[in-house]
Amino acid sequence: MYIPKHTAVADKSEIFDIIESNSFAILITNSQTNLKATHLPMLLDRNEGELGTLIGHIAAANDQLTNFENEALAIFSGAHKYISSSWYETDQSVPTWNYVTAHAYGLIDIKDDFEDKFEIVSRLVEYYEAEDSRYKVSSLDKNFLNGLLKGITAFSMKITRLEGKKKLSQNHSVERQRLVTEKLDNFCDDNAKEISAMMKKNITGKNGG
Repeated sequence: MYIPKHTAVADKSEIFDIIESNSFAILITNSQTNLKATHLPMLLDRNEGELGTLIGHIAAANDQLTNFENEALAIFSGAHKYISSSWYETDQSVPTWNYVTAHAYGLIDIKDDFEDKFEIVSRLVEYYEAEDSRYKVSSLDKNFLNGLLKGITAFSMKITRLEGKKKLSQNHSVERQRLVTEKLDNFCDDNAKEISAMMKKNITGKNGG
């Protein structure tokens, strides 16, 4: 990923925050002949390995499994918003797109055992179900559960390299950044609100609090 210095996220915990806040990922794998990608939820274990470990599962029929022997890339896309140059103090400018993302690289380890599959599926369900939900994988009929687990391939991915990026108009003046946040605050969508909040945090930091 192209990461100019002023947009780089260097702190590991901050990159972890991006991953956990945007855990529906794109998993990209490659072979000598092609690239393959799958959209799927991936959970982060911050404490397993120096840079953490991701877990997930894909359909057993997904032919991306044939690409799992090489380094994989998981992309976690956060808030993003088009920034119009009409918001600036001059029309002698160009529009851009502000966004937040994290990239995690690593090798995939397939988990074939029933116990491993059960644990990974259970952790995913527990993470995404509401706190008051009564649904649990452990309550499923055994034969039904066995059939479900046969239809998936579970895996872990020990992270070997992390990249984080927050492109938030940091290369523009504080005055221009304020103009952008004022426009963003007029939108009702969550992306605009999130980008605006992060930009305001940057502006506050520049001004010493």
